[in-house]
Amino acid sequence: MYYLKINGNKKLKGEVKISGAKNAALPLIAMTLLAKNSVNLNNIPNVADIKTLAKLLQNLGAKVEFINENELNIDTSKVHSTMANYDIVRKMRASILVLGPLLARFGHCEVSLPGGCAIGQRPIDLHLSALEKMGATIQIKDGYVVATAPNGLSGAKIVFDKITVTGTENIVMAAALARGTTHIINAAKEPEVVQLCEILADSGVKIEGIGTDELIVHGTDKNLLKIKSFSVIPDRIEAGTYLCAGAITNSKITIKNAQAKHLQAVIHKLESMGFGFEISNNDITILPAQKIKPCDIVTTEYPGFPTDMQAQFMALSLVAQGVSTIDERLFENRFMHVSELLRMGADIRLNGHIASVNGGKELNAADVMATDLRASSALILAALVANGESRIHRIYHLDRGYENLEQKFQAIGADITRLKEEQ
Repeated sequence: MYYLKINGNKKLKGEVKISGAKNAALPLIAMTLLAKNSVNLNNIPNVADIKTLAKLLQNLGAKVEFINENELNIDTSKVHSTMANYDIVRKMRASILVLGPLLARFGHCEVSLPGGCAIGQRPIDLHLSALEKMGATIQIKDGYVVATAPNGLSGAKIVFDKITVTGTENIVMAAALARGTTHIINAAKEPEVVQLCEILADSGVKIEGIGTDELIVHGTDKNLLKIKSFSVIPDRIEAGTYLCAGAITNSKITIKNAQAKHLQAVIHKLESMGFGFEISNNDITILPAQKIKPCDIVTTEYPGFPTDMQAQFMALSLVAQGVSTIDERLFENRFMHVSELLRMGADIRLNGHIASVNGGKELNAADVMATDLRASSALILAALVANGESRIHRIYHLDRGYENLEQKFQAIGADITRLKEEQ
């Protein structure tokens, strides 16, 4: 077990190169189950979640080879098992993404239920009911989803009661090998969903409405796909986190290999707080504010303000001059970082799913504990501006989603060190 030691009140400057998006890479790795050829995936982030899903595919019989730490080759032609076992699925909820492609390819599969999630419930009912509409028979046995479609899946009209990113991805992959046309209404529009659809379309699957909330997928009737090599899009949440690092320290930093079009909600909110920007090609530079103003945030689905940036903006609100409000509409337990920020001197009040942050108070270093991936990054941001030496424990959460985090922070001037916990 490791922890991060951070000495605060250091100005930042320089450049950070943004890694590939974990949340794009995971469905794309699952998508290789639809391929008849080996596939090269470039710009893969070197994070724990990627290794977990790679191990799951290996357990199914796929050949998975890391060519280097950011390039992966996957050959699923020899996949012989259709059981995604609990030992791996429990480590990462995104493992449920193998359900759609396995069922579409083999006509049956057994995938462990994902179990609990620190930030709240993420039920897979929407995935299952959609697959049933496509002709699957689904039972829950001994903690596993047992899905069968001996005659293959058929196209259907799917209306999601609420927007679901992994649900949309699962059904798009299943529909790619189904008979007929699948019409998905209220589909997720996140950039990660768009890239999955674009690569499937480039592999011969006709998909209409990419980037909108209505997708029409024309199935290929079980013909496995020839999938070309591709590069994963940059991680917009990692990019947003480093922009917040520049903002909370009121420093000029540049993030490279980022797509501003994926960060419009984040950039707009930072501009409303007083920060300026210089944007060119794939570089985004944040400029210091004369005065950091408070903000009001409501989390919602893309292209709205992302829930995965809520914790980072709460940390940023601690240095704003005034009261900010954060309305978390997507997950019921996503304020667990509040109690840790309070240990550092934050003035935050909770009323259900709304947090009021009274900014401008002095922050002091403390021992704090990460509770989930994005909460961990919020604690780092707060530690950057706290007086003294903070220690952030349980950083295995960070390793799930941030590549080379302390090295990237060190490169822009943060005093941050990874150390081993004493036994």
